[in-house]
Amino acid sequence: MSTPPLRAVSTSPDPTAPSTDEGTPVSVKIRERIKAAQRRFHANDNIAEFIEPGELEALLDEVQGKMKGVLSSLVIDTDSDHNTQDTARRVAKMYLNEIFKGRYHAAPSVTEFPNVERLNELMIVGPITVRSACSHHLCPIMGRVWIGIMPNEHSNLIGLSKYARLIDWIMSRPQIQEEAVTQVADLLQTRMNPDGLAVVMEADHFCMHWRGVKDMDSKMINSVMRGSFLKDPNLRREFLSLVNQKKG
Repeated sequence: MSTPPLRAVSTSPDPTAPSTDEGTPVSVKIRERIKAAQRRFHANDNIAEFIEPGELEALLDEVQGKMKGVLSSLVIDTDSDHNTQDTARRVAKMYLNEIFKGRYHAAPSVTEFPNVERLNELMIVGPITVRSACSHHLCPIMGRVWIGIMPNEHSNLIGLSKYARLIDWIMSRPQIQEEAVTQVADLLQTRMNPDGLAVVMEADHFCMHWRGVKDMDSKMINSVMRGSFLKDPNLRREFLSLVNQKKG
């Protein structure tokens, strides 16, 4: 009786077996979740909902390691230079917890109040100091924002300090000023649902001051008008006139 031939044993991974992600960088895990949800992750997008508990600390460690590599490629001796020995860690913390925190942290808690008194007169908030970063060179953008609101009886009202908190959350991301102002307008429109909304921003861009043409006097001013500010030229004129008085 002949012996049956031995069958070859496959050494390839079983596609039905659960996969392990040990050793996978946390940035890759977060990126894969975002892609699976078919969401974008541009520089000025908030991705907090895709970051699981404990991962922000792991991401900080990862960014620190990458930043140390950048310093090494810039031929900076971080081992013996006492000024830069901890720079990689400091920069990683600065990016994730401060200047880019609007990407990695959820929106601040803001309580909205009903417009009980049915206010329907022009409200102006500002100037609010803002700090952001240009997504082209990661250079600072420093400026001021003014908000104009025409509430209606169905509008929500928020406390004065909450404007600054919400705007800082938007601005703490790498971006361009034109898109930042639009994001501020979208957020306030959603939160408050006013008849009219106006946002004006004036800022210095250090990608012009610090590098390139090195022009210290140029500023960028742009605005977004919604609802009654867009339709009523007299209201728009009143708002801009009051803002210009504050600028002076």
